[in-house]
Amino acid sequence: MNGVHRRTRRIAGATAFVLAAGCAGSTPAPATIAPATDPRLDARVGLKAGLTDAGEAVSYLRVLAKAQSPEGFLGITNSDLAFTGNYVIQGNYNGPVIWDISNPAKPELVTAYTCPASQNDVSVFKNLMFMSAEANNGRIDCLPGGVADTVSAIRFRGVRVFDISDIKKPRLVANVQTCRGSHTHTVVESPRDPDNIYIYVSGSAGIRSPNELTGCVRDTPDQNPNSSLLRIEIIKVPLAHPEQSSVVNRADIFSGLTYTPSHHEAQEDRDAAAKAAAAARAAGGFTARIPASDEEIVIGGPFARMLLDSLVKARGGTGNPTAADSATLRTSAQDIVNRMFGSAPAPGSPISAGRQCHDITVYPSLGLAGGACEGHGLLLDISDPVNPIRLDAVADSNFAYWHSATFSNDGSKLLFSDEWGGGGAPKCRAGDKKEWGSDAIFSIVNRKLKFESYYKIPTIQTANENCVAHNGSLIPIPGRDVMVQAWYQGGISVFDWTDPANPHEIAFFDRGPVDSTRMAMGGSWSVYWYNGAIVSSEIARGLDVAELVPSPYISQNEIDAARSVHWTHLNAQGQPKIEWPPTFALARAYVDQLERKRCLSSNRISEVRAALSSAERAPGAQRSSQLSALAAQLDGDARNSCDAPKVELLRKAVKDLQAVVS
Repeated sequence: MNGVHRRTRRIAGATAFVLAAGCAGSTPAPATIAPATDPRLDARVGLKAGLTDAGEAVSYLRVLAKAQSPEGFLGITNSDLAFTGNYVIQGNYNGPVIWDISNPAKPELVTAYTCPASQNDVSVFKNLMFMSAEANNGRIDCLPGGVADTVSAIRFRGVRVFDISDIKKPRLVANVQTCRGSHTHTVVESPRDPDNIYIYVSGSAGIRSPNELTGCVRDTPDQNPNSSLLRIEIIKVPLAHPEQSSVVNRADIFSGLTYTPSHHEAQEDRDAAAKAAAAARAAGGFTARIPASDEEIVIGGPFARMLLDSLVKARGGTGNPTAADSATLRTSAQDIVNRMFGSAPAPGSPISAGRQCHDITVYPSLGLAGGACEGHGLLLDISDPVNPIRLDAVADSNFAYWHSATFSNDGSKLLFSDEWGGGGAPKCRAGDKKEWGSDAIFSIVNRKLKFESYYKIPTIQTANENCVAHNGSLIPIPGRDVMVQAWYQGGISVFDWTDPANPHEIAFFDRGPVDSTRMAMGGSWSVYWYNGAIVSSEIARGLDVAELVPSPYISQNEIDAARSVHWTHLNAQGQPKIEWPPTFALARAYVDQLERKRCLSSNRISEVRAALSSAERAPGAQRSSQLSALAAQLDGDARNSCDAPKVELLRKAVKDLQAVVS
């Protein structure tokens, strides 16, 4: 979550997080509702609003469970997810919440560990858990209450390391401080270095004072080569001694990039912002203009309080700010914002020093990473994890904030999401373009990125529903690239992007807005497939769990083949290569796909299915013989099919089955 507009929203203090209990919801609609061809007729349009009783629409999913966040965490923002064993670890701005999903239909709370900060995004590796902290309220002791001083030895901004050998009792073993804090992070496994893992830190907040953390440099790179800007900090974690985790490099992957403009806000959003700013000025509040967009914003909430406290200390005072302090802030607010955001550079000028990576997805088995870096999408070589190298960079004026990345399983494609508005924007309204707040899909050709298409959920949401592309992961449907993705209050969407030029939705789950009268934050922050379950972190309510059901788009055999894939742990930003064990479901899944594309005749489809059924019933030696004969026949089928590669996958699946029984 968050970004350029996240910073704007933090200044304005305009986002309202829901502080109410309960998450029962209404009875889901039948799972047989097909996606509509006309967005205006989509089942997600016009759903009843509510926190605990919102209307729901479900298409080709079965919602198994809706777990409510525990006391002290309910109504506090739920963030990202990580998985280990039978557990899902859910980030929350008050600390991680751990659920047992041995039975996905009945998630059981294991523990909720108090450790306030933002975003508290989590990841895991074996017996270790890592958690990001970026805001100024984080403390090294995890205690609540925040940090009052502008410079403090007890403030924590960076990545925390926990030992979760006893998952019921996480034990903090290290606080690795970083110059920009950690908005998100990525665990990097190196095939050549089994003794260590590495963490790429994506920090997008302001640079810390060197008086608080030695070595932090606020000067821009042209002023000081040791600048902490335009760097990703890399942490080394010795697995035998995680307490010795430390920053080992500040990698420059931005050199030579130039500023590229993005689109402006829709006119109705600009009008609303101007109205809010005028009202704040009339009430004696604080406003300023963002230089890049000339949009006037309201400075309020914790950020305004922090600025006022700084003015009190600057004049040597104590206690609450005075009217004179408020007057000083009104006259100096614009200078403060100018220093934070910088002036709007001209196209082709050096990249803005405020730019940074929001999220980096690594694919260790391929030695590649996709960097969603605010103003650019990057393709990186991470063969040496301590020294990543930029292979290519792309920009798009339709994208406001490059947020996250996902590779296709074969590494031939890369999908980036655009979190326009930092997660707080309604960008699925009837007048919003398909290109806004969407996904951009690229092919990777000779280690360069080639644009193919956009994907956005084909529905219409209200102005009171934050709706942009956010976090998701691949579902291991063999022979296809199928992904489940969070869209905040746009719900969750399952879509196929096997053909990068023609992505299309195949399933969804959505609720009505949290509040029909105003923007109230809610919806799915992230949703990932893990060992058969689709698990969604619901920002305001808790945890949703769903599963796929057969449809015209996905067969039961494809679902069964996906369920044959079992992971011991999952960090979606550390993308594993999906491999399928030999099963009859896998072979039948490929047959279903050939039938769906009409790439074998109906008679031949029937014959192959009959041969698989006969082999499955046959004893060992006979089964091997029948599978060998089928594989030989399929070799000839490939020459007459419109999808020879798929027939080859089927033939390989049959040969692998034969090897199991031989």
